[in-house]
Parts: sequence; C-alpha cells; structure tokens
Amino acid sequence: MTKKMRAAIVEQFGQDLVVQNIEIPAPGPGQILVKTEACGVCHTDLHAARGDWPLKPTPPFIPGHEGIGIVVALGTGVSAVKEGDRVGVPWLYSACGHCEHCLAAWETVCGEAEFGGYTRNGGFAEYILADPNYVAHIPAGLSATEAAPLICAGVTTYKGIKETDAKPGEWIAISGIGGLGHLGVQYAKALGLHVCAVDIDDKKLEHATQLGAEAVVNAKQPDAVEAVIKATGGGAHGVLITAPSLIAFNQGIAMTRKRGTCVLVGLPPGDFPTPLFDVVANCITIRGSFVGTRQDMAETLAFAAEGKVRADVELQPLSAINDVFKRLENGDVPSRVVIDFSKSASMS
Repeated sequence: MTKKMRAAIVEQFGQDLVVQNIEIPAPGPGQILVKTEACGVCHTDLHAARGDWPLKPTPPFIPGHEGIGIVVALGTGVSAVKEGDRVGVPWLYSACGHCEHCLAAWETVCGEAEFGGYTRNGGFAEYILADPNYVAHIPAGLSATEAAPLICAGVTTYKGIKETDAKPGEWIAISGIGGLGHLGVQYAKALGLHVCAVDIDDKKLEHATQLGAEAVVNAKQPDAVEAVIKATGGGAHGVLITAPSLIAFNQGIAMTRKRGTCVLVGLPPGDFPTPLFDVVANCITIRGSFVGTRQDMAETLAFAAEGKVRADVELQPLSAINDVFKRLENGDVPSRVVIDFSKSASMS
C-alpha cells in the first residue's frame, strides 16, 4: 500500500482545517524530504487559512512555516544537505537566486520567491518537501521544539531589530510582547540594547521584565507614548512593532526618537495615517522588515544555541490545530504554540 501521512489541510478559506491521511510526497530533482518533528504555529498561518492577504494561497494547501525535522530522502542532484541532518523549512521556501535582490543577499523580496505553508505545502504534516538551498541548518544542542519558533518569529524579530540600526547602549522599544516580542526582548538584550517593552497585557509586561526589559509601558494608558519617551530619555532610538495593531503602528512612530527608525513587522489589515510633519521635522525613518535572509537565520539560531535566547513554547498535537487557531484569533496564546510530532506515527 502507498504510505500515508497525517496533515492539516486548508480546504476552504475561513473553514476549520481538515486533518486527514494523504500520500507522502516523493522528492523530485533538487528537493529533499523532511520527516517533521515539530512545527510552530504563527499568526501568518491563521491569515493564510482565512485568505486575509491580497496575494492568497490556493486551496487545498498545508500551512506551517516553522517546520523542523530530519532529512530522510534526497532527490537527484542534492549536495547541500545529507540524510540525517536536522533542518528547518521556513517561510522563505525558495528564491530565484539570480535577480538583483538575490544577488544583493535580499532573497526575502525576490519576485519569484516561494513561501512555505503558503505557495508551497508546509509543516502541519508529518513530512515536508523542501528546497535544500533554503532550509535552516539547526545547530547541535537545539531541539526541534526549541528551534521551531526561531525560524520565523525569531528571525523576524532579530532582523527587525537589526533594521532599526540601534547601537549597543541605545534604547529600543518593542511593541507587542507575544510570540515575536518575547523573543525580540531577548535578541535586543543579546545585542547590547536597552529595552522598553510595550503591550496591553500586564502579564506580558511582567514577562518582559523577567527577560531583561529595563522599562515597561502599558499601551492602554492614555500617556503611553509620553511614558516611553520619558523612560528612554527622549524616545527610542529604534522601535520594533510586532503587534498586529494599527494603534500600535501610530504609537510606534510617536515613540521614535529624532533621527530614529521605526520598523514594522506586524501585518494588520488596512492602512494607517503617517504624521508627515513629525516624520519630516524629526527625520524619522519608517521601514518595513520581512522575515530575514539565510544569513540572518544562521545568526538567529546561533544566539539560541549559545543559550542567549529561548522561546517559550506550549506543545500541542496536530489534532488540536483548530483550537490553537481559535485561541490565536482571540489573543489567548501567551507566547508560541508548537505542534509536536514526536509521538505521531505515519499511517501505511
């Protein structure tokens, strides 16, 4: 009989995912097959399943872009990895490799990029096809469940912090201390920055303090922006907005120091007005940051392998995916949920 695997599939936008047994794919030329050990659950997966964004995936598809596992089969012509390697299959599934952006090591904005769990089937399955040239190489000492959130939430926040251009000893304000932000606090501290954490949840702010944030501000308070400006001595040199909230975007620009940089990584639907006078008069830079390159990924994982960053994870089985999505939608996930495949076996 043909070997089968369990997978959670989006059959229609806005509907529950269907967990079913499907055929295990075989790697073609230049591909590898990864046996999934763990896969993080990201808010982007929820957007994908609802068809929220202008560029939509095509159902049926398998979400998940934080899949970690062991390489179990190689297609012809593969030399970048070998069987038995532990790798991650991230959001950046592949890119063309030869456009102006790829040549400048900005493959994340390649016009021909493919995305895991979006334009290519992802990690909510017991096996994943992957491009060996774009997988993350997981350092020894990092378990699959520890590594899973880092190959999206981790690299996204790490890259975003770098894009603020904040230097050691300067202040960064991180707005949104959830799955991304709690990692952002740790990366910022590892990079020698002072951290002001901003959120609407006092428990998350307490957590940020435990992780090393020197100042915390509840974004719901009427004078939140003024409180950040006071705590940072004139505004943050860099501001990282991870919260999927237009209010957070507006606050973030106002929290930015003169000549500072506000980096946007959250993706709420809609537009937000830019205070042009303040941006121009204060020489503020507003910059979008989209996940991270392969080099950013290697740096992201290295910090974790050295014990400087650790994701807070909650393990769940694949069968709980729809419940996890509902909790994500309601803001009821304190940090990061990881689907644990270690006790799951393929059907044959």
